[in-house]
Amino acid sequence: MTSRRRFLAGAIAAGIIPARGWASVGNPKYLSAARRPNGGYVLVGLRGDGSIAFEVPLPARGHAAAGHPERAEAVAFARRPGTYAVVLDCNDGSVLAHLESPAGRHFYGHGVFSKDGNLLYTTENNFDGAAGVIGVWDTANGYRRIGEFSSGGVGPHEILRLPRKDLFAVANGGIHTHPSTGREKLNLQHMRPNLTYLDGEGRVVQRVQLEDAWHLNSVRHLAIGLSGQVAFAMQWQGEVWDSPPLVGLHRLGEEARFCAAPEAPHLAMKGYAGSVAYCGSGAWLAISSPRGGFVQRFNATSGVFLGAIGAADVCGISGAGMGMMATSGTGHVVGIQEEIAAHHKLAFDNHLVKI
Repeated sequence: MTSRRRFLAGAIAAGIIPARGWASVGNPKYLSAARRPNGGYVLVGLRGDGSIAFEVPLPARGHAAAGHPERAEAVAFARRPGTYAVVLDCNDGSVLAHLESPAGRHFYGHGVFSKDGNLLYTTENNFDGAAGVIGVWDTANGYRRIGEFSSGGVGPHEILRLPRKDLFAVANGGIHTHPSTGREKLNLQHMRPNLTYLDGEGRVVQRVQLEDAWHLNSVRHLAIGLSGQVAFAMQWQGEVWDSPPLVGLHRLGEEARFCAAPEAPHLAMKGYAGSVAYCGSGAWLAISSPRGGFVQRFNATSGVFLGAIGAADVCGISGAGMGMMATSGTGHVVGIQEEIAAHHKLAFDNHLVKI
């Protein structure tokens, strides 16, 4: 079976078998991992109105996914410290490839394709070396691993590609963990989160380091605006009442700026931003907190706080129309400044990934 899957993936990439694009699976706009009521896990394709385009099974809990830029293929990643990722043909749910992190590595739950779709980059933990790495996989040859390079920090969680180029932003959360101690945080006293820009061969283009007073503010998730501005969401590891801003803005070559809500709504987020996204028009961005049950909006240019929306167990957010779509662990799919409302018998996981 493994040989057949590799043959199919290679044959599609080589053009022997016609590639089937996203239109062939109902034109989904988003991907999300989810849990079914029976405890099974799936990867879900959602349309722009919140309806389900497809569901395909996962071997265990997923975290985020990456959609191929052309083919109806999605890579679903295990939640940290998982070691699996599966490449799914979203036409029929078949597994095209099964990725296992190498010995001494585990996945962080995120990855991204190169501009041409020929390479997949994955965030990983070199847990014995207490260092972050980016794994590189050849999609034209059955998703074979062909190398890795430093992420530029510790605990690389999310990686995204900037528009129209093979330049990548990496959220190095700064937290060292080891599978032998589960999800325990081993270096809080010395953690140093950063936002690092890398080219496709791992060369550092720029590194944005947080000030020492904010060294407990783990840089965890990313969103990229139409102009290439990067929004990075953070998770505070100290006392909630001391928490600094939970979202920053950055343009390559410049200094970072930070967005903060007034005290009461800021404290309501409980020091935790679970996802970040730009709205469909790019005029504003948002962060979500499943712990606090809120989505907060900020002007994408000035960083000014625009308000908060309450939603139980909300986390997945992504641009939709001129506004935004949000998903929750309660199975709700709702619009923010968009007319979207749906409910499914699913517990959506943390992220809503736009294809």
